[in-house]
Amino acid sequence: MKHRVGVLISGRGSNMAALVAAARDPACPYEVAVVASDKADAAGLAHAAANGIPVFVGPPGKIAREASFDAIFRANGVDTIALAGYMRLLSDEFVARWRGSIVNIHPSLLPAYKGLDTHARAIAAGDAHGGCSVHVVTEELDGGAVLGQARVPILPGDTPDALAERVLAAEHLLYPKVLAEFVTR
Repeated sequence: MKHRVGVLISGRGSNMAALVAAARDPACPYEVAVVASDKADAAGLAHAAANGIPVFVGPPGKIAREASFDAIFRANGVDTIALAGYMRLLSDEFVARWRGSIVNIHPSLLPAYKGLDTHARAIAAGDAHGGCSVHVVTEELDGGAVLGQARVPILPGDTPDALAERVLAAEHLLYPKVLAEFVTR
């Protein structure tokens, strides 16, 4: 039986789409059981629904939204939650309920550049590489154990947008691989 993953998104859901594509492989140890969002117009919801995955939109208000996410994940037998472009901070209470079972993809080589504007910060610092990290979610912003990383060179004249495109391509390869390893640990 495959491990059941719930995915949280806020936008286009390209990382979610990479997880869904990987799950089609019969050898993949997980399946995407449900995709939930804080935004009814999140483009990724249409992609999930088109792939036969149940979708859910949480109500306004952090407490009500997180309670509804918790309920929908439990109702769908979710074992692990994968954040895939979910652009809200989860409450300490939600993280505690799912302790050790939430993972996230972040567009930097953690512990460097937690939070937002990671590409601009890496370029401004003169770093040779940017990249992405998959980590366990804890109450500390981008502070959980790093499960895997991919390095992406910062090229001369790079802009944050150009670097972001290359890092996103690396995310699409890294996240499914690391999630598969995580669910079979």
